[in-house]
Amino acid sequence: MNPTQKQKIIKAGQIAVQIREYAKSIIKKDKPLLEIAEQIESKIIELGAKPGFPTNLSINEIAAHYTPTYDDNTIAHGLLKVDFGVSVDGWIADTAFSVDLENSDENKKLIAASEKALQEAIKSVKQNKNLGQIGEKIQDTITEAGFSPIKNLSGHQIEQYNLHAGLTIPNYNTQSVKTLNNGIYAIEPFATTGQGQVYDSKDSGIYKLITPKNVRDKTAREIVNYIIEEYKTIPFCSRWIVKKFGTRALIYLKQLEQQEIIHQFKQLIEKAKGKVSQTEHTILIENQKVTTITK
Repeated sequence: MNPTQKQKIIKAGQIAVQIREYAKSIIKKDKPLLEIAEQIESKIIELGAKPGFPTNLSINEIAAHYTPTYDDNTIAHGLLKVDFGVSVDGWIADTAFSVDLENSDENKKLIAASEKALQEAIKSVKQNKNLGQIGEKIQDTITEAGFSPIKNLSGHQIEQYNLHAGLTIPNYNTQSVKTLNNGIYAIEPFATTGQGQVYDSKDSGIYKLITPKNVRDKTAREIVNYIIEEYKTIPFCSRWIVKKFGTRALIYLKQLEQQEIIHQFKQLIEKAKGKVSQTEHTILIENQKVTTITK
């Protein structure tokens, strides 16, 4: 990573810190999720960056991949996970936190478990532990609190315009002896009252460009070109496309998905419908120096 690239990811992290505090200030029980997402994303743009992916606002047993649709009327309640990214020229700082909107002791303990697991994981990285040991520390911290880590969700390496690149950082001991080299990584423990597994559920309205192809229809072609120009290979959502092209775009998104030009992610639900908390930071590793850029 050259100095210019480093400056961009550091800037993304600094904006993410501001956005996290802003998000905490605007989130209230019964507030529409659509309003929360729009405010977070607008604030990112106001601060001179772009959303690194659609704001995820996942409630209770929904672990990830819930972003409001353009006409969503869901209101904030329960255990709300707020996961967002800040992109500066494709360099993405990824961070998440959880909020208890029910004044529930269980929710508070579940949130504390994922927060502590993240702290312990980052300490392990600084001690140059391998991936298995990092995952073990996350697992032990969460199980000691009386909950389960979600084993089929993990942290990830980040590269320019590539949110999930290269190595994954497990939330349990995989026995992997690989260590984290220089680079950018998101660490994100998930703690649950359930079984510790998620499954693919309903469509999320979150997409990623996978194979750009020529399409005959003029509007479909305009949408593909817009996706390439505006998002490249970072995730985007139907809500953003509808804002640009109107509701007719939903038909074209379905067609583009069928043609395997874009891929739609599924909502991820905890297998036993257990409540889920999530906490996440992005770290930068340079010559064994570890910096948490979203803190």
